[in-house]
Amino acid sequence: MSYSFQTNVTSLVAQENLRVTSDFQSRTITRLTSGFRINSSGDDAAGLAVANKFRSDISELTQGVRNANDAVSTLHIIDGGLNNIAQVLDTLKSLATQSASDTFAGDRGTLNAQFTTLLGEIDRQAANIGLASGGGTGGRFNVAVSVYIGGGDTQAHAQVNVDLSGATNQVDSHGLGINADLVDTKAHALTALTDIEAAVATLGKTQGTVGTGQNDLQFSIQLAQSQISNFSGAESGIRDADVAAEAANLTKAQVLQQSSLAALAQANTAPQALLKLFQ
Repeated sequence: MSYSFQTNVTSLVAQENLRVTSDFQSRTITRLTSGFRINSSGDDAAGLAVANKFRSDISELTQGVRNANDAVSTLHIIDGGLNNIAQVLDTLKSLATQSASDTFAGDRGTLNAQFTTLLGEIDRQAANIGLASGGGTGGRFNVAVSVYIGGGDTQAHAQVNVDLSGATNQVDSHGLGINADLVDTKAHALTALTDIEAAVATLGKTQGTVGTGQNDLQFSIQLAQSQISNFSGAESGIRDADVAAEAANLTKAQVLQQSSLAALAQANTAPQALLKLFQ
């Protein structure tokens, strides 16, 4: 080994090791302060691509859960309207039953006026929830709903469809088949009772469709929330920093930095020792 004033190889090696240690310490501090193992594409390019896909899926599903909850709220409002109509049908049946009896001693004209008014109330409520004759798009709600939730292998599988717009789901007096009924005579009242019985069954089918839609959306929400949890865990495993490991690395980096500085100081004094050769 030769000795030279011009090139202090030992010092150069110490400087390089100090630079490597400083870079290692800087990365460790960045990971500890950010909480992420991957803070730039260079940290793990392949892992970052996979983690970004999980993050994108989580964003889609989170909004999808909001979409589904909005749809459930809409169906709850429609279901409330159907329950109101069911109660009106109960009152209509009571009036028809009253008029169908030979022992009825009141004024059937007054009874019939009340009956007709309640038929109009059914029409009003059916229109408000979008289930009047002529389709489901004329009321307050669009009852042919396609809710995009996400998380499916195809876009079709990422959606839940609830369609109440068909003719079988019209719950106004016409759709229920009671619009022409009267209770002004015993005979008319008996006919009305038969029609109201059928109307109750028709309304029940519509309520069943609404209930099925609510259940489908609730199950979809549960699946989406499960996927969010699983995707979040998978993303965390790739992107997040292992705090315990990084804390140990920081201690290691600090020790190496101190030893490198001490070694560099020692290496820088080596050329001075050569001056003794001239004494």
